[in-house]
Amino acid sequence: MQESILKFLDVFFFGFHTVIILFNVFGWIIPKWRLLNLIVLSLTAFSWFILGIWYGWGYCFCTDWHWQVRDALGYNDMGSSYIHFLILKLTNLDLPLEVVDTTTAVVFFLALLVSLYFNVRSWKGK
Repeated sequence: MQESILKFLDVFFFGFHTVIILFNVFGWIIPKWRLLNLIVLSLTAFSWFILGIWYGWGYCFCTDWHWQVRDALGYNDMGSSYIHFLILKLTNLDLPLEVVDTTTAVVFFLALLVSLYFNVRSWKGK
């Protein structure tokens, strides 16, 4: 693949993946987005826990694709956690991986519970 396409894909995945992460965490805030938020959270859980059976706990196909692009570009700065990688790239903070992974899981499950709450409340109200 041409290097310019790979560089575009690298930037695309930084943006796309970051938007997905932020949508997972905050998408439930806007009522019109709540069902989509629950769907995206469910797809994330499917990737982490179902695909994770074969690829390792926390597997994310977006991360996998981004790592393939960065590998093809010759970058070797990827780790086992996309959130850890993102924090390092955006802030230059090298936080302990265990702290990042635990915080990621807690925030994910809190967002999932909040999204479920609002979606169930909405379904019961109809």
